[in-house]
Amino acid sequence: MTRTARRTGRPMQVAALGVTALLALSACSSSDDSSSTDANSGASGSASASDQLSGTVTVFAAASLKESFTTLGKQFEKAHPGTKVTFSFGGSDSLAASITGGAPADVFASASPKTMKIVTDAGDASGTPATFVRNQLEIATLPGNPDKVASLKDLTKSSLKVVLCDKTVPCGAAAQKALDASKLKLTPVSYEQDVKAALTKVELKEADAAVVYKTDVHAAGDKVEGVEFPESADAVNDYPIVQLKDAQNSEAAKAFIALVQSAEGRKVLTEAGFLQP
Repeated sequence: MTRTARRTGRPMQVAALGVTALLALSACSSSDDSSSTDANSGASGSASASDQLSGTVTVFAAASLKESFTTLGKQFEKAHPGTKVTFSFGGSDSLAASITGGAPADVFASASPKTMKIVTDAGDASGTPATFVRNQLEIATLPGNPDKVASLKDLTKSSLKVVLCDKTVPCGAAAQKALDASKLKLTPVSYEQDVKAALTKVELKEADAAVVYKTDVHAAGDKVEGVEFPESADAVNDYPIVQLKDAQNSEAAKAFIALVQSAEGRKVLTEAGFLQP
């Protein structure tokens, strides 16, 4: 009896161990399957959220944002198939007036808090505007800087044809602030309604120099030459962005603003010459 019991006891122990091992493997397999299912569920959920975005998102943005926002718009459309980003670039004051006048738009990106305030004071913003970049002034001269412009004071020479942005436009207000800080008086040959128009005067050789943003000089490439001046540090502009209250595509508007504020958005903007807030 004793010998028989010993013989049968060992197989029973082995069988018990085998069952335990199988249960453990089953538990691991269930856990792995569950993790896999959760991961897949999360991925599909994320994809589903992305797929929910569709239609057109209309962005009103300062003229100086043209190149960088156009790039971001293409990235947005690629990341969200079925969406389209349309832009209206111009002087921030004109864009703000259009928005308060009822022009349909989803997002407003301004070149100054002052022009953004026009929209917020009218109750046309949804939420609080957030500063996403800053911009600094630079003098744009003809290629090779033939007039040897080396300072803001040099622009006061009567022999030079200088262009400024209108004082109601952020780049014009910033230029005036820099001139006031330097106690300089400058009479331009023209005041332009946005920074791109001022830069174009130099590109077309209709002016010898213009006070624009560093980002615009950067975007112009070899069409102009940039001259930095220390007074520009006293007139750096903050750029705020906000979703508009009457946005027709609020989800896409939120997603576009999120892209602008993301690491990828910052990369595009800083490469264009913008400063971080």
